[in-house]
Amino acid sequence: MDGSGAEHAARGAGGEVVRERVLVVDDDPGIRALLTSALGFAGFEVAVAADVVQALQELEEQPPDVIVLDVMLPGSDGFDLLQLLRSRSVRTPVLFLTAREAVEDRVRGLQLGGDDYVTKPFSVVEVGARLHALLRRSRDSASAPAGLLRCADLELDDARHEVRRAGRDVELSPTEFRLLRFLLTHQGQVLSKSQILQAVWEYDFGGGSVVVERFVSNLRRKVDHDHPPLIHTVRGIGYSLRSEPAR
Repeated sequence: MDGSGAEHAARGAGGEVVRERVLVVDDDPGIRALLTSALGFAGFEVAVAADVVQALQELEEQPPDVIVLDVMLPGSDGFDLLQLLRSRSVRTPVLFLTAREAVEDRVRGLQLGGDDYVTKPFSVVEVGARLHALLRRSRDSASAPAGLLRCADLELDDARHEVRRAGRDVELSPTEFRLLRFLLTHQGQVLSKSQILQAVWEYDFGGGSVVVERFVSNLRRKVDHDHPPLIHTVRGIGYSLRSEPAR
């Protein structure tokens, strides 16, 4: 990570540097101290919370730009907090911290609306890089040109950040929305996992293809459920969104 923090700051209306705020939610004081030091050195403003109650207080007092969220917390866990945020339409990007062997935690976190995950033990350099990517994606989404994207009875409204299938609303996480937008803007094309990873996540760490597979699976469950499938797997290559299957 670059100690200058240049990548993690934005300019305010008067040209002043505004440090992007990250909320670290973890009950381990050692991890909180490590991330506070490393991310602060990288240019972030860091707030910490040891449980869901403290996290909600921080979120109420000063909403962060991004959240680092441990799964295992005392009382209510990280999943409970994420579900509450998404139910309130809070779209703040969330990076989960999970145990390396807890595959089911990673899957559940993504299904509930998490945007990415890092397994413990982790590299603070990787955490910083992934937070950087999440924030850049969030800024890109906010500044994306408004418009409607359609495929058959599927419609994505960029201006309203809404998705509908056959006239019914489809609730997507920020990353699922970005993935669907990428697929819709490349209708009919076969996109490799590496292309999707680079475009949607903006990095290429080991295991990234697994993240793509899980997000595509989540998207299919929400978009194609009880409808003719639009998202197709091209075996050995990647995925394609189209209204008709390949012949």
